[in-house]
Amino acid sequence: MYDPLHQRHPGQGEPYPDSYWAQTVPPLTLPTLSESLDVEVAIVGGGYTGLSTALHLARLGVGVALLEANQLAWGCSGRNAGFVLTGTGRLGLAQLQKRFGEAQGRAVFAEYQAAVTTVAQLIEEGEIDCEAQAPGYYKVAHSARWVAPLQAQATLLREQAGVPVRWLAPDELAASHLGHQGAHGALRFDDNFGVNPLKLAQGYARLAQARGARLFGATPVVAIESAGRRHRLITPGGQVTARHLVLAGGGYTPKGLHPVVEGRQLPVLSSVIVTQPFSNAELAAAGLHTTSVVMDTRALKYYYRRLPDGRVLFGGRGAISGKHADKAVFRLRLLAALKQAYPGLPAPRIDYAWSGWISVALDDLPRVHSEDNLHYALGYCGSGVAFSAQAGKRLAERIIGLEEAALPLYQGPLPRFPLAPLRRLGQWGYYHYGRLVDAL
Repeated sequence: MYDPLHQRHPGQGEPYPDSYWAQTVPPLTLPTLSESLDVEVAIVGGGYTGLSTALHLARLGVGVALLEANQLAWGCSGRNAGFVLTGTGRLGLAQLQKRFGEAQGRAVFAEYQAAVTTVAQLIEEGEIDCEAQAPGYYKVAHSARWVAPLQAQATLLREQAGVPVRWLAPDELAASHLGHQGAHGALRFDDNFGVNPLKLAQGYARLAQARGARLFGATPVVAIESAGRRHRLITPGGQVTARHLVLAGGGYTPKGLHPVVEGRQLPVLSSVIVTQPFSNAELAAAGLHTTSVVMDTRALKYYYRRLPDGRVLFGGRGAISGKHADKAVFRLRLLAALKQAYPGLPAPRIDYAWSGWISVALDDLPRVHSEDNLHYALGYCGSGVAFSAQAGKRLAERIIGLEEAALPLYQGPLPRFPLAPLRRLGQWGYYHYGRLVDAL
């Protein structure tokens, strides 16, 4: 599997992985660049961030060309679980306020809330048939020590952010929501939802194209030449010269693409399995009463949801390096966790299994950053379906010179990882720590 810490190019025109999304969604084919273009803005990466940036720029009448090395949303935007959540990274409202102060922490959280609204508005505007499920998100306490912190979180969110959230005790949770074995209760949010992530990306692309954005596939950028405030992107079939350059590859940003992003993120694999279809009666008998999205409180989190056709999607952390991504142990570990949580599911099997790279920031906080007309948005930490749309919107506004909110998300670069070549060693240590903490 392509590994961005070891490979300088993700390929050209590579097919989608054998994921549930790719097998059930007809591809949207993009033309390959075969000429020289001069545009106001060039974007590298055809996922949510790049597509949102292209769409919002095209709305504003700005000439834009987007270059994707492989297929549209070939990276994490087409491989994720489709959770449209408020927030990104590992920082909730309490952690944001502790780091930045009460008012500023509340402002950052409000920006996360606005991101969910942005996604919902784009879905409505484009009439995007992305299989959006009924709103709802459960944060499950996987151990008794998480009960008090989640109850305190609910109070803080209601009182300071106006979030419609409530605590569900184990009996109530099991009776009509989730019969998750071992759950010690859960928070129920009403403003998050699940989607088909590849259909969502295709909807963004069609919206962008309809407004004049030029999108190219099978067009890897093999070199970037930056001189002052001009950038030239070299591809196998042509080149693009632009006044502004947006790097929007997320966790798939290859080694050595540009010094401005080198060493500023850790690509981390998240793995997903999808089961065979179950009947509504089978799912209800097993305790899966809801189609809402679910995540637990583990250090190495599990996340899951019922899909519209009765299958169950279940995900969690996978291998550390790309060369081990396809080992059976990781998908079997997810299947075992699913069976443990819902032992009443009749003989679940794995029909689809795949992995994808997420972009993790050193300090758990994403950044939208600019210098010398070069811009990037990185570090969503695995919860970027919503915030990537907001990041693209903010990037477009920044490029045309609109004033933006004075938030830590937009004030400075991602911090570089110390001893960046050893990032994977640190990740290995954290995984062992996380498994120990979760077991205890």
